[in-house]
Amino acid sequence: MDLSAGIQKMSVGQPTVGGAMMCLTCKGVCTGFQPHSWRKACIVCHCSQEEHTPNSDLEDDRKMGCLLADSQYSHLTAKVKGGDGLRVYKRNRMIITNPVVSRKDPTFHTITYDWAPPGLTQKLAMQYMELLPEERRPVAGTEGAIHRRRQLVRQLPLHDHDPLHCHNLSDAELQAMATFVKNFKEQVLGVGEVSLPGEREKAQEKSESPAEPAQTIQPITNGTSEKSDKKSEYRCSGCGELAAEDSLVVYAERAGYQKLWHPTCFICAECGEGLVDLVYFWINGRLLCGRHYGQSGRPRCPGCDELIFSELYHKGEDGQLWHKEHYCCWECGQNLNTPCGCANRKLRPV
Repeated sequence: MDLSAGIQKMSVGQPTVGGAMMCLTCKGVCTGFQPHSWRKACIVCHCSQEEHTPNSDLEDDRKMGCLLADSQYSHLTAKVKGGDGLRVYKRNRMIITNPVVSRKDPTFHTITYDWAPPGLTQKLAMQYMELLPEERRPVAGTEGAIHRRRQLVRQLPLHDHDPLHCHNLSDAELQAMATFVKNFKEQVLGVGEVSLPGEREKAQEKSESPAEPAQTIQPITNGTSEKSDKKSEYRCSGCGELAAEDSLVVYAERAGYQKLWHPTCFICAECGEGLVDLVYFWINGRLLCGRHYGQSGRPRCPGCDELIFSELYHKGEDGQLWHKEHYCCWECGQNLNTPCGCANRKLRPV
């Protein structure tokens, strides 16, 4: 296949039809997302934010820019001109243009990927995409692209790290949230790196100071000597199977470059979903998505979907912890311990 064109380094805002956040579940019923005053759900169809398509690519990139800002991965963002320090995600979009062979005038078939791993040649980026299930490849306008956007909302909730998207936080809660966000950006947050097995270790060794010799990482060799002609073996930290030396893998710097994963094994240890845009949280020897990392340290209110940074909360009959004011019926606002007879009384869209 003759590949041409390059990877575009910046995303461009592309509004959906009419600019509306259409519901992906209630097609034909919900004409656009109308947010509840504090629930992360639509008042028309009661579906969550992730079930509604976002306004634009640029909006996605602003959210990701907010997450990566003030972290060691801020180089993946760029300042917005006149944005008072606001940063936007430098998301790689890959455009593949292939000639269509015919007897008539030559034409071209173009495929656009909404995201591609950064730092790769186009040939390697295409190899990476071919390792993913077809329905998960983020080709613009396909189910794969829609799935990616859903995962951005689900796995990386903006209200987990941006207080401007939280509801009525007190000064004490704001301080607790600021500490929480600062800690995970400095110690836990990471973005996976794609390369061939062994390449990241070699790059790390070259970058080590001569005064502090790098600790050599020996791949598995099945007991053969260093002079053996047999190829070294690398095993996936997810499934334990061999990783072929000519097949791309994912590294997580937080985990150390002695670990690597098949692209399909680079998943959240809690939900089992592929980590969107390779964004991970490394804690206690496990890869987590942002949602499940947040819940590992703070309770999440089932009513508003926000992490609870207050020491005053309500424990429901099922053992879940709620903001006190959010333990209520969707329809009438009555406390869930008080009978009200509303049809959607126990509906918890988040």
